[in-house]
Order: sequence, then structure tokens, then C-alpha cells
Amino acid sequence: MNIIPYEHVDDKQISTNISAFFKEVGLSTILKQSNIRKLRGAGCRIVFAFIFRLIFTGKNLFQLLDSDNYEPPFAKDVVYRFLNSVNYNWQKFLLLLGSRVISKKVAPLSSEERKNVLIIDDSTYSRNRSKTVELLARVFDHARSKYIKGFRLLTLGWSDGNTFIPLVFSLLSSAKEKNRLCSAKEDIDKRTNGYRRRKQCTQKATEVMFELLEQLKGLSIPAQYLLFDSWFAFPKVIKKAVEYEFEVVCRLKAMHRVYYYYQGKKINLKQLYAAVKKKRSGNIAASVVVGLGRDNQGKMLKARIVFIRNNEKNNWVALLTTDLDLPKEEIIRTYGKRWDIEVFFKMNKSYLKLAKEFQGRSYDMMVAHTAIVFTRYIMLALESRRSQDDRSFGGMFFDLCDELEDIRFAQALLLIIDLFKQALKDCLMIAEEKIDELLDYFMDLLPAFLKRRLEFSSCES
Repeated sequence: MNIIPYEHVDDKQISTNISAFFKEVGLSTILKQSNIRKLRGAGCRIVFAFIFRLIFTGKNLFQLLDSDNYEPPFAKDVVYRFLNSVNYNWQKFLLLLGSRVISKKVAPLSSEERKNVLIIDDSTYSRNRSKTVELLARVFDHARSKYIKGFRLLTLGWSDGNTFIPLVFSLLSSAKEKNRLCSAKEDIDKRTNGYRRRKQCTQKATEVMFELLEQLKGLSIPAQYLLFDSWFAFPKVIKKAVEYEFEVVCRLKAMHRVYYYYQGKKINLKQLYAAVKKKRSGNIAASVVVGLGRDNQGKMLKARIVFIRNNEKNNWVALLTTDLDLPKEEIIRTYGKRWDIEVFFKMNKSYLKLAKEFQGRSYDMMVAHTAIVFTRYIMLALESRRSQDDRSFGGMFFDLCDELEDIRFAQALLLIIDLFKQALKDCLMIAEEKIDELLDYFMDLLPAFLKRRLEFSSCES
């Protein structure tokens, strides 16, 4: 009979796993490379580890520091100085961490034939109860079709169809000054990382998207395709994305003033669907090659559009790819990997306390905390992968075990068809129930001691 309480066993296992994770990714080195250095007092690695572990304690910062059973290594002011620093480069930190995990831990588990992808998407970062948060803005929440107070969290990540790893992000305010409820601090040194991220957060999302892609140059991240949803799927954006040597796979939205070149004419998506010859049966209604416009060399950039219909209703979804050799079924299967980022956002908000753990007013604090939350997710993603992939043990296991199966065409098609539930409401987000199903699967793969603590923290919040 085991008389040791679960919480004591869990504490030891969690502490061991976190220490092992920090060691295998070389956390101290990455912190130094990102200019996250000790100025005085406690070391940055110690403070980072303290904040990182908070989610697994079931307590917030004040509860933990005031606990009778815990002797804090430093005062709360140390934590706030760490989070509010304008010198720390959190974008570079996450990028170095994510690229190292991909190249050393995840990518070697799959064959070179696997279609690895980059995924870019945004999600709301709500601060509805705030009034004086730096750069707070009115942003549109597409899921609820209304404006909220907060930010847009634009994230670029990598996936092999089984594991999603965030690489770089930007917490966007509004590009329109009239929608910004609070201004930025005026006394920020223009040479600091804090000034640069404040300047970036007031740009348009499509402009920031390419700045994030620019940061990937020089890193050996294995990815052939760039996936994004219809919010970014404009011909100008697609043409510029191809310049980064990625093939694009995206979903299209039927807009009256967005045109494609077909048979010598400029027509919009609805007109194109009406003009093409459609199959009488099956979910794939039609496939057609169109022009997106001329590139910098004056050559017409071509793309393939696949129309997927719901046989029970008179509506359809269109997917586009710039890879003309990619079969129709592969287009659907590749795009199905985009839902990994939806699970990522849901996990961070529901279990890892994104935008909830600290309610500071500083823009630097929100960026720093977001990077730490994303680091927690990377550790959990690795744990999840190891629980289902025997090849992660290396050696004999790698040679004898098959790699994890890629997402199937049927699974991807079901995810696409699920969009039809939202199409009648003109809401182009995946149904919440489907995200919950995928998130439950992710949680089920985690070790029991981690799952218990995360579920407890979720209930507490």
C-alpha cells in the first residue's frame, strides 16, 4: 500500500522532468544567446525556472510566496524585474529553443519523405477587464464575431502532423491608432528589444507575418509548406510567401474584390466555382489551375484550387496550393495539419494560464510570460510525443519501430467538412467541439502526474 500522497510523488516527478528538459535543450545557453542575463540578485535561469514551475503548483505567485511550507529564494520584485526587462529578446529565445527541439528531438523521428509544415495563425489574447494596459486595443474576435479588449497573438510554428512546436510570435495591438486604447511608454530606449517589439506590434498582421518568416532564415528547420487560414489568403500575400522558398497551402474565403486569372479573365472565387466543371459525386467537386498575378520577374504565378463540397448542403470550401504537382488528396491531407495550432492555442489558454497568470500592465511582461507559457507547451509536446513514439527512445527502438503515421486523408477531410457547420454563420473558425476532441487526445497522451497537475490548475483558474 502506497502511503505517500500523490502531490509529493507528483512534485518530485515534475521537478525531475523539468530539470531534465532544461538540461537537454541547453536552457542556460539559450538564455545567454537571447541577452537574458543576470544584472543583480538571483540568476535568470533560477527566476525562469521558478515562473515555469508555477503552473504545476496549483498556486499563483502571491499564494506561493506567502505559503508557510515554502521558503522563497527571492522576493516578488525579482520576478517583476525579470518579466519587465526591455533588454531581453524573447522572440529569439523561443526561436532558438524551438529550432533546437525540432532539429535534435522531433524531426529525426520521421523520414525525409514526411511533409513537414510551417503554420501561421493568430488568436485573441483577451484583457477585457483591463483599462490601463500598455498598447491595449480593440481587436475583433472572429470566433464570437465581436470586438474585445486585448491583443492578437500571431504565432508561427512547425508541425510534422503529430507534434506542434511554436517558433516565434508577436503580440499585436491595432495598426489603427483609433483602436488603441492605451499608448506605449515614451521613455523606452530605441536601442532595446523592448522598443523594437513595441514598434512591431502596431504593424499590420501580414507585415509582421513576413518579419517572423524572415527570422527563420539561416536556421535548419525542415519544412516544405507554409499553411495559413483564409484571413491571410490574399494573392499578394501568397506571392510574397513563395519568395521565402515555401510552397503555400491555404484556405480561401469568397470575397468579391479578390480575383484570380482563369481563361483570360479576372474572376472572384464564387464566379470561379460557377465556371468550372464539377464532378457529380464525391467530396472533391473540382480542381482548377489559376493565375495569382505576376511576380517580380514578370512571370505569372500559378496555383491550384481544390473545391470541397458537402453533399448534404449546397456549400463548399476552397483550398489553394502553389505546388501544382501536389495531388488533390495530398492538398487536403497537408492542410489538415493546420489544426495542430488550434489545439496549441486551446491548450495554452485552458491549461497553461496564458493571459491569466500575471495581470501586469507592461507590454514587456505580457511578451515574457507568453514566451514562458510557450516553453511549457514545448516540454509537454515532447512528453506527449515520447508517450506514443517508441523511436524517441533511440538505439534499438529507432531501428525496430515504425515512425508515427502521418495524418490520414480521411481525417483531414472530416476536419474540412466540419467547417461546413460554421459556413452558414459566415464564421470561418473550426468548431469548438472539434478542437476540444483534439485537445483531449493531446492531454490523454501526457504522463498521469503532469495531467493531474494541469487539470487541477485548470479547475483553480
